[in-house]
Amino acid sequence: MRYLRDLMPLPSDEKLLALSHDLLKQFDTIFGLHPGFRPAHAKGVLFAGTFTPTSEAAAFSRAPHLNRESTPVTLRFSNSTGIPLIPDNDPNANPRGLAIRFNLAEHVHTDIVSHSTDGFPTRTGQEFLEFLQAVAASDPSKPSPSPIEIFLGSHPKALAFVQAPKPCPSSFARETYFGVTAMRFITRDNVSRYGRYRITPDAGNDHLDDAAAKNKDANFLFDELTERIAGGPISFQLLVQTASESDIVDDATEHWPAERPLVHLGKIVLVRPVPENGHEQKKIIFDPIPRVDGIEPSDDPLLELRAAIYLLSGRRRRQAPDA
Repeated sequence: MRYLRDLMPLPSDEKLLALSHDLLKQFDTIFGLHPGFRPAHAKGVLFAGTFTPTSEAAAFSRAPHLNRESTPVTLRFSNSTGIPLIPDNDPNANPRGLAIRFNLAEHVHTDIVSHSTDGFPTRTGQEFLEFLQAVAASDPSKPSPSPIEIFLGSHPKALAFVQAPKPCPSSFARETYFGVTAMRFITRDNVSRYGRYRITPDAGNDHLDDAAAKNKDANFLFDELTERIAGGPISFQLLVQTASESDIVDDATEHWPAERPLVHLGKIVLVRPVPENGHEQKKIIFDPIPRVDGIEPSDDPLLELRAAIYLLSGRRRRQAPDA
């Protein structure tokens, strides 16, 4: 299978490329190098299904998948960290990841990349590199303040993200996922609004306390998802939290007020695991930039950087032999 991302060149911005390489090296320093796996959210699984939009979606954006009767989708659920065998009940496996691909035509698609904590620790890629460097340089056996304590002390939004509750879900199918960055949604009449994706489970949110999580098996979330799909479809609602004119839309650390309205874009129904799952996970490269008419990226500085890192790491991943 060949993907649209295969045909995309790397960005020409030398500083952006250098920062992308630095971040990849830092992930490798923290988690180790695991050929064939992602440097972050390494442990994952792919499922296939269908997206069906609401009538509200067509009024919100002219994007093709929001105006068709339905679109095939591929979803990847994942644990955090770049460790392929991280136990599902390890606290470091949070936040969980969810990437969604809308397969519009052969070699044509648009993606959503989300995770289960609302927000991000830093506004810029350089700040995120400094955050990771501080993590790598910190040793719990050494006296305080550690490098990460110093970093968090001078970056209150990163501290808020780190301290935000990240409970272990009882199932990937019972977790809510949040788009990291804002997008600009454009109607047929060229009216636009900014918003952030939110994906909610039809089965309802459900989380485990620490004691219950500790008693679970190392692969319980992936096993549960396989058992769940064998018993019937898994479904989610795709929403967008819309910004007001006064909201900051180019900073992933900024939280918009809870009362900002949610637009219901449609329903995702998953029906089966993707065949040759490990092989396909190695090949697919998700893209945080929409690259589709009707949805445009905001000016968030993380977007181009994340797209470059995903492309670099994806090409590296594909060079590794299949396990």
